[in-house]
Amino acid sequence: MSLEVSTDLGHIEVSNEVIATVAGVSAMDCYGLVGMASRSQLKDGITELLRRENLSKGIQVKSDDGMITIDMHIIVGYGTKISEVAHNVQSKVRYTLDQMLNLKVKQVNIYVQGVRLVNED
Repeated sequence: MSLEVSTDLGHIEVSNEVIATVAGVSAMDCYGLVGMASRSQLKDGITELLRRENLSKGIQVKSDDGMITIDMHIIVGYGTKISEVAHNVQSKVRYTLDQMLNLKVKQVNIYVQGVRLVNED
């Protein structure tokens, strides 16, 4: 499923991968977020930190009755309050998708996959 908009000027279709990328880039602006984790976990439980060009692999976009539900798998920085980081990511992603793509987001579900030390270099 993707976002489809028809106007007098033509037809616009935005794929779920683009929605996931926009959500991932906006989430990376949040303090305390180290990165996205891959949805395909290894069997021993080690999470893979995704590079900026693969952010959409840690995000799943679902559409239901014109409302979008987003599942984000994240890795937070050590020493940050996990609930605050998750809340900030939810707010930022919801606001960005509303402003950029005019999408109404039903839920932003956050799955914290790990905690990493962050270098302050």
